[in-house]
Amino acid sequence: MTAERERVTNTGDRAGVAQPRTAMTIVFAVVVIDLIGFGIIIPLLPFYGEHFGATPDQVAYLISVFSLCQLISAPVWGRLSDRIGRRPVLVMSLAGTVVAYIWMALVDSLTGLFLARAFAGAMAGSIATAFAYMADITTPENRARGMGLVGAAFGLGFTAGPAIGGILGGADPANINFQLPAYAAAGFSFVAFAAAAALLPESSPREIRDRAQRNEPGRRHTGFMETLRRRPTMVAIGLNFLTVAGIAGIEAMFPIWSEREYGWSVSQNGFLFAYMGLIMAAIQGGLSGPISRRIGEWGMVRLGLAALVVGLVATPLSPNETWMILAVTIMAIGFGVATPGLNTLVSLSAPEDQQGGVMGVGRSAATVARILGPAAAGILFAWLGRDWPFYMGAVIVGIALIAAFGGRGLNGKSD
Repeated sequence: MTAERERVTNTGDRAGVAQPRTAMTIVFAVVVIDLIGFGIIIPLLPFYGEHFGATPDQVAYLISVFSLCQLISAPVWGRLSDRIGRRPVLVMSLAGTVVAYIWMALVDSLTGLFLARAFAGAMAGSIATAFAYMADITTPENRARGMGLVGAAFGLGFTAGPAIGGILGGADPANINFQLPAYAAAGFSFVAFAAAAALLPESSPREIRDRAQRNEPGRRHTGFMETLRRRPTMVAIGLNFLTVAGIAGIEAMFPIWSEREYGWSVSQNGFLFAYMGLIMAAIQGGLSGPISRRIGEWGMVRLGLAALVVGLVATPLSPNETWMILAVTIMAIGFGVATPGLNTLVSLSAPEDQQGGVMGVGRSAATVARILGPAAAGILFAWLGRDWPFYMGAVIVGIALIAAFGGRGLNGKSD
């Protein structure tokens, strides 16, 4: 029996329910289904807010409140999963998400909509827990493949979800169906909840959970903070923050940039984002393992960040749409290669009994990046011109790339 298999079959109350490969497939399916539900809501939110009289700045707050609540809750969910197990935390988080979407369908005021979104953010512990689950059932040698699968699920969910939401909401801006997409999102999350409850084995070994529970709260907190202050953990989370900050601003500004540069509409931007999502999903789901075995996690990070810098600089300099799409393709490839490596480095920097908490902090750092990156890109777009968000993104990712070349020997494979 391999070490990888032992980590699943010798753990938890539901030991032996699934082999590692099967468990990976189940987690992948759960994340895809859940993120489809999340993606359904994305194109609906601005119009839903305006339906209740929200001003443009209130719409921005409505989008941000989810991330702010997730920022606070993700480490809490992660550390709870270290103590009681991944499976119960996944089940609780997904159940809460179902309630949040139903609440969203039933609201009758802007205040109610804000509260529903805040509750959804507070319950959004499934992604960090899914990353921790993958860390439990993989060895350091195939950790990047497991992290890549979660990233691929993320990409597929965000590819399909917004398209479904747009179809269910309707094409007439004056007569949008707000309830149907919200109920559909609740339905997808319920399927994910049922799959996690019925099919997933517990992945965190009982002895590790017992160790986390035996520690006194003060000692547990001190040990967790000591882990976060370790250089490998700080570097891995910092690189993840910079990478997401650099690309998040482009995700936010690209539609209005392409409208001004090439006269693109919503549909053309939607197709391009779907194309990018498929590229990233294909790389993370199918190629991250072989790439990691060949060049290591640090090699993946360096290669991916270098491609991102090239794509970010080349996009605004492209002489026509064909070259622009090629530059965007390079960006998608770079992000698809770098992300599994970054998540693996975060995982490898943490002890087994702190995996969930550290992955939660990593998710919170990415959430902060997704708040600050678009805000900075918007300011540059308005003050300096539409190409400057790309140049800012290239500088931020370039700083991460330089830091990554100083990461040799911290953890994981150095070459």
